[in-house]
Amino acid sequence: MPFDEEYFKSEDFQELLNSYEASIASGDTLFLDADDLADIADYYNYVGQEDKADDVVDRGLELYPHETLLNVFKARQALMQEDYDKARSYCDAIDDKDTPDYHYLVAEIMIAEGNMDQADEFLRKLYVETAPDEVQDFVKDVANLYIDYGINDKAYEWMMRSKGDNSDDFKELMARTLFGLGKYKDSQKLFNELIDHNPYSIRYWNALASAQFMDEDYGAAITSSEYAIAIDPEDPEGLLAKANGLLKIGNFEESIDYYRRYLKCVGDDPVAHLHIGACLVNMGHESEAIVELKKALKNSDPDDDNLKIQVYQELAFCYASLKKTDQAMAMLDKVAKLPCDQNDLLVVRGHILLGAERIEEAEEAFRQALYRSNSDPAVTLRIIVSLYDNHYIKASYSMFKKFFQMTHGKQADNGYAYMALCCHDLGYADEFLYYLEEAVKRNPRETRLVLCHLFPEGMDVSQYVPYVELRIKNVE
Repeated sequence: MPFDEEYFKSEDFQELLNSYEASIASGDTLFLDADDLADIADYYNYVGQEDKADDVVDRGLELYPHETLLNVFKARQALMQEDYDKARSYCDAIDDKDTPDYHYLVAEIMIAEGNMDQADEFLRKLYVETAPDEVQDFVKDVANLYIDYGINDKAYEWMMRSKGDNSDDFKELMARTLFGLGKYKDSQKLFNELIDHNPYSIRYWNALASAQFMDEDYGAAITSSEYAIAIDPEDPEGLLAKANGLLKIGNFEESIDYYRRYLKCVGDDPVAHLHIGACLVNMGHESEAIVELKKALKNSDPDDDNLKIQVYQELAFCYASLKKTDQAMAMLDKVAKLPCDQNDLLVVRGHILLGAERIEEAEEAFRQALYRSNSDPAVTLRIIVSLYDNHYIKASYSMFKKFFQMTHGKQADNGYAYMALCCHDLGYADEFLYYLEEAVKRNPRETRLVLCHLFPEGMDVSQYVPYVELRIKNVE
């Protein structure tokens, strides 16, 4: 659930925090009530000091072993570790079993264990019993609970039970719900309204940046992150958002700068090292990239197979660029031992072997990928693109012709931008225009990704065809 950012900035809270920290530093007895200690723990979580938060709660439970909020805190920690028995033991330790926080914890344990229907039935019964003047808060709290577990359709269902709530916290909750449902433009609209009301909220600016990023409006996401950074130059979320946006638009050098600023704030983050490595690969600095990618591996969670797959593949591409094909293959062998898409891996293997002019081995890898996938169009398309990337442009063009015949009438909208690129490089002007029109109509996202370098920077995809037609007319 979102923390109370404004309260944490208030003079009252800062006085409370100073009092607590002074007591800890001097070894004096704590004279704070359980609610105050819970607020301090929430603050430490908010600023990323989880160990201090845990220490506050442990001290609080020594004084108040049956207090609701302190036991809820520990129970939620146990749920994050999937220790449901421990969570229930903290839940049972709560004396006042009539408080909403106790009820929410009971429901959360049900949700965490996968008993969704049971949780919803429990919450609906409480909803019916809730006093009219408390219904709005109850609805928001339940929606928040579902959002925390990524169950956004249920969160939205509960939000719809609210009547006439125009508060900022309701708007924020709805914006987060819409974000979770993939309704990024609607989410942006609400976050913009919240920013109009509170332009100095870092949380709102970062949330807006996230929605814009997911909507692939990377320029706007960068701008929003810059507002967050202007308010706090060391805000990790804002720095990371700007770094990610810059990476997406291909500004690799500046992206690296912001990833490094982010790392100074948070310490080693394997994903940030992975992204720095990706930037360096794109800049042609493979040796430096290898250093960053190895840092990503060193600092990664041993159980994070997805990250390891990404790092090993990036390392494979680095070694391939350095003409160290056997080392590249060794990295792919590591990927093969992890739970990955084996067909995709065969295509990558073929791509690297083709680049090393190990033609027969590349053909065998591609053949296996097609056989194992039953000639899946997505796998076929990746192989054709690999041919293009390895400068076998005429072969790629010929295979695209067969590919479109094979997928005709199957609502296949991928590949047309790549075919347009082939035609462009081969000087087939009429076909270039034809496939460009098809690409714009069928898949604007792919069109922008593949062909944007042929058009003025920032030009909207919808203008690509008129731009080419005008150039043809001027030539004639």
